[in-house]
Amino acid sequence: MAIILHITTVADWGAARLAGSYRPASLALEGFIHCSTPAQVIGSANKFFRGRTDLLLLCIDEARVAADIRYELPLAIDGVPDPRAGERFPHVYGPLAIDAVVRVVPLPCDRDGGFTLPAAAAD
Repeated sequence: MAIILHITTVADWGAARLAGSYRPASLALEGFIHCSTPAQVIGSANKFFRGRTDLLLLCIDEARVAADIRYELPLAIDGVPDPRAGERFPHVYGPLAIDAVVRVVPLPCDRDGGFTLPAAAAD
């Protein structure tokens, strides 16, 4: 089973469970859901979510995702190239069915606001 990870908030995941599918703002704005491999996710968490205390990791089984998954290079943000520009990140091009998520793991930040990959998300 190939697992990709997505960082979300407790509130957004709760709303998705009630709605029956996960549709974050990026899906409407950019056309896809940002995901990472287990090796990439902490870099993304530290870059975009430093200090947040309300985060979860969605562990997604690629085989259960009905939408296209494309591994793509990150885009520049406000004209600034991403230092991870040589890496390809999984992007889900459609809503995510709740049953594609095989585990939900809390993602607490350390005292300095940084993150470490929880053991439950590395499996």
